[in-house]
Amino acid sequence: MAGDESKSRIQHGVDFDRAGRQAGYLRAPLSRNSSGWGTVEIPIVCVKNGSGPTVLLTGGVHGDEYEGQIAVSDLARTLDPMAIQGRVIMLPAVNVPAVLNDTRLSPVDHRDLNRCFPGNSRGTFSEILAHFIDTVVLPRVDVSIDVHTAGHSMESALSTNMHYLPDPQMRQRTMDAAAAFGAPFNVVFWGVDEGATLTSSVERRGILSLGTELGGWGRVNVEGVCIGKRGLTNVLKHLGVMEGRPDTSQRDGAPGTRHMMVRDQDCYLFAPAGGVFEPRHLAGVPVEENDIAGYVHFVEDIDHAPIEIRYRRSGVLWMASGPGRVQRGDVVAVVMNDYDEALAGA
Repeated sequence: MAGDESKSRIQHGVDFDRAGRQAGYLRAPLSRNSSGWGTVEIPIVCVKNGSGPTVLLTGGVHGDEYEGQIAVSDLARTLDPMAIQGRVIMLPAVNVPAVLNDTRLSPVDHRDLNRCFPGNSRGTFSEILAHFIDTVVLPRVDVSIDVHTAGHSMESALSTNMHYLPDPQMRQRTMDAAAAFGAPFNVVFWGVDEGATLTSSVERRGILSLGTELGGWGRVNVEGVCIGKRGLTNVLKHLGVMEGRPDTSQRDGAPGTRHMMVRDQDCYLFAPAGGVFEPRHLAGVPVEENDIAGYVHFVEDIDHAPIEIRYRRSGVLWMASGPGRVQRGDVVAVVMNDYDEALAGA
């Protein structure tokens, strides 16, 4: 499925083919009561020199995920055109309204930008922005690195992530890029709702796509920022855009990234009722099938006993619930297992 092919309504002054560094703003239209011709300014930096691949680096697709905003902003300020061969397009705060509002969803249209792809040039604000990325930016891109965390909803083990790709060559290229990024884990996963994400749009175009989960619980993860900053330059080195070898050393002395997978719905635990969730484990720790993952408490009802939730799969906890109060159907834990090519392709 392709996006609406009509012309994007977002204006910009970036010449993607010009050598050197260009820094400016996308101007996305937003008519409102106080400004009929109002716009939202979205920062963009394009750095180009010589010949080489084009790499898209994005942060702030969700406004309450900070590590990517910091890491991409830092590189966008400091990347010297003479230090690269190729082109790097950086959008450190893609969803500016959500970034300024400190929320996952845009306060403009209450949409999740990462569920709006490939977008619509005549749709809501989030759809217009998704359409611009899909039809204007992605056709120029060879590799996309979309830096996420778990926001306010979860805590994640520090990781890159990717979908399972049927093409074995593209799957291996993506896993090699993840290993070069150098997070403690790389997770090959089958998600709950993936068809309208930026990753899915990238994959539909045959572009190498790598995501991250570098923290969560609504705070800036110190180690997540460090891994994010290092990982972005690691990937540029891996692709030959920058000189040098990736540094993939791990704090715990591990030789490199541990490849994992979240293969089926048994890896996900969902809240059976609304209440206060008490988790028993932190992200990144080993867990066993049938161990208690946590309890849903009904603190407003004095005689209502809590409901216990048990893991359905042994492995390592990739995502642990963050917010405390949950609604029925919310994910409260995700378990990952060591990657097994035979099981992944089954």
